[in-house]
Amino acid sequence: MSYAIPTSNINMEPFMKMPPDFNRKSIIMRTDKVYECEIINIVRLTDMEKLFHLRIIDPVEAELFKFKPGQFVMVELPGFGEMPISLSGSTQRKGHIGLCVRKSGKVTGMLHKAVVGAKIGIRGPFGTFFPMERMAGNNILLIAGGLGLAPLRGPIYWVNEHRSEYKDVHLLYGTKKPEQILFDYQFDMWARIYDFDIRLIVEEPDDRWKGRVGLITKLFDDMTIDTGNTYAIVCGPPVMFKFVCTHLNKIGLPMDRMFVDLERRMHCGMGKCCRCMVGSTFTCVDGPVMDYWTVMNLKEAI
Repeated sequence: MSYAIPTSNINMEPFMKMPPDFNRKSIIMRTDKVYECEIINIVRLTDMEKLFHLRIIDPVEAELFKFKPGQFVMVELPGFGEMPISLSGSTQRKGHIGLCVRKSGKVTGMLHKAVVGAKIGIRGPFGTFFPMERMAGNNILLIAGGLGLAPLRGPIYWVNEHRSEYKDVHLLYGTKKPEQILFDYQFDMWARIYDFDIRLIVEEPDDRWKGRVGLITKLFDDMTIDTGNTYAIVCGPPVMFKFVCTHLNKIGLPMDRMFVDLERRMHCGMGKCCRCMVGSTFTCVDGPVMDYWTVMNLKEAI
C-alpha cells in the first residue's frame, strides 16, 4: 500500500498572515515567508550601484509587510542564490520597497542585469533597527561613507515624515571620488524641503569638484555639536566607525547615543550559518544596528 505525502504551503499558515513581530527571536519561523515582488523601476546611480524599486505583488501581503529604518531583507533570485540587502526607503509606502545594490558578486551581478517587470523574492524584514522614536526631541547627526548612504535613507525618510518631532538635522556624507556619490539628485530636496544641513566631502577630487576635500571627520571642523541633545547614526565602512565615533566621543557625545550599522557582516539573516558571529553574538540576529558602546565591547566587531 502506498501513501501520498500531503503538500503544504507555509505562506498559507495562520501565523504567516499576521503582521510581523520586530523581535526576530520570538517568531523565527516567519523567516521562511517569501514575498513575491516585481521590479517596477531601476535607477542607475553609479557604474557599480543601482536603486531597485520593488512592488509586493499580492495586495494582502503588501499590507502585511512592515519594516523599520535599519532593517534588511534577504533577496532571492531563483536559480542563482540570495543576498542580504538593507531596506533603503520610506516605511510609509505600503508594499513598495527600495533596494540599493552594488554589483560585487554572482547574485548582485545577475540582479544588475534584471529589467523592469522581472520577478524576485524577498524574506524578512530581519535585524534590529534605529530607535527613531527614542531620538525624538533631539538633534540628529546622519553620517555616511560611500554605500552607507543607502541604509541611511530609511532614517532620512523617517525624520522627514515626522519632522516636527526633531530639531536640527545634519547629513555628513563622504566618498573616495566624486563619481561615487549616491543619490545626489535628492540632496537639494533634502536641504530645501526636509530642512537638512548637508555637507559633502571627497578624498580624491577631479577637475570639476568644487567642494571639500579630505576625510569625513574634516566636516566636523566648523560644526558646533550639542552633545547633551544629539544622537548620531553612522553607516559606512567599519574603519570609518572608529574615526567618526572616536571623534564624537572625545567631544562628549556618549557612546550609547551613537548607532552604527554592521550590515557588511550579514549573510543568512537567521543566525544559522555563523558567518556573522562575533564572540557569542550573532550580528544578524542581535544587529545589524547597535549602539557604539555595545560594538566596542564586542571583540573584532569592527
